[in-house]
Amino acid sequence: MAYITLDARKLKHNYEFLDRLFSREDIQWAAVTKVLCGHKNYLEQLISLGVKQVCDSRVSNLKTIKQLNPDVETIYIKPPAKRALRSVVKYADISMNTSLETIRLLDKEAERQKRVHKVIIMIEMGELREGVMREDLIEFYERIFELPNINVVGIGTNLSCLYGVLPNHDKLIQLNLYEQLIEAKFNKHIPLVSGGSSVTIPLMLQGMMPVGINHFRVGESLFLGTNPYDNGPIEGMHTDVFRLYGEIIELIEKPTVPMGEMGQNVEGQSFEFSDKEMGKTHFRAIIDVGLLDVESNHLKPIDPEISIAGASSDMLVIDLGNNPAKYEVGQLLEFELDYMGTLRVLNSRYIEKRIEHNIIEVPEPAVQNR
Repeated sequence: MAYITLDARKLKHNYEFLDRLFSREDIQWAAVTKVLCGHKNYLEQLISLGVKQVCDSRVSNLKTIKQLNPDVETIYIKPPAKRALRSVVKYADISMNTSLETIRLLDKEAERQKRVHKVIIMIEMGELREGVMREDLIEFYERIFELPNINVVGIGTNLSCLYGVLPNHDKLIQLNLYEQLIEAKFNKHIPLVSGGSSVTIPLMLQGMMPVGINHFRVGESLFLGTNPYDNGPIEGMHTDVFRLYGEIIELIEKPTVPMGEMGQNVEGQSFEFSDKEMGKTHFRAIIDVGLLDVESNHLKPIDPEISIAGASSDMLVIDLGNNPAKYEVGQLLEFELDYMGTLRVLNSRYIEKRIEHNIIEVPEPAVQNR
């Protein structure tokens, strides 16, 4: 059976690396946990590290976090749906918003629950995902400041997630200037300027982070030790917190070119093969992972001598060449995953989730007197 592992010691190392980095810069940061897909055991490992603030895009995951530790501050990081407002107010201490109508409904729901709900207003800085247009920002804030059960705690932006618009020094300075403008216009204090994420960490390491950006939301760098700026590793961090293992369920020497009339595969793809490959054979292994679990372009075999030949809904075909490692049926093949690959695998109910080097102390059972 295929499974994925989380190495708790390496996660701890990455967390402490980032915590030192942000503490040195006097920046508050939140762990973005959506890649964990709400898996309780994995969330327990993270929370045990002392995480103070967590971001997620699923209310059910925030609920799990609150059940594990109600003192962890939770942030809902996409504009809330109207049907989810009751749960958002209940399980998210803060939500990120772009709709005046939604915030008014949040205000009413917060009143019903006898609490004040905190919001960060997201501003459009060119990525064209969520965000209030900059020319509407002053009027937007003016309307929100009128709501008695809403506490505006920040301004934020999202970059690189949709079209890959990269954060640079100028964009982040603009974000900070908007925060200063709002404070001056309304005589209000806006505590958080949430302009940082994994993609912004290289700017900070290069000393190019503008003063005033004081809040980061970090997922990929925490769990994978990489940054989306250039998809490279961050020196000093572990890139192998997660590993995927698939069992070889067939291993046979076969032709390298398919035989028969060619059509499209299950993904609608068509293939062409070189005449030079005719008559050649390679050892091909099938493992118990498929497109239901992860797309093959998001994972890479650890063994550099093998490659992924193709995939169907529940199987991957691996080209072993001449099989110099002498793999056999029943052995495991190990794979590294990128961020989207990790997300897909953790969201698959067909892949077992395991923990290596558990850092949570399990109390010994009490001794019963007889």
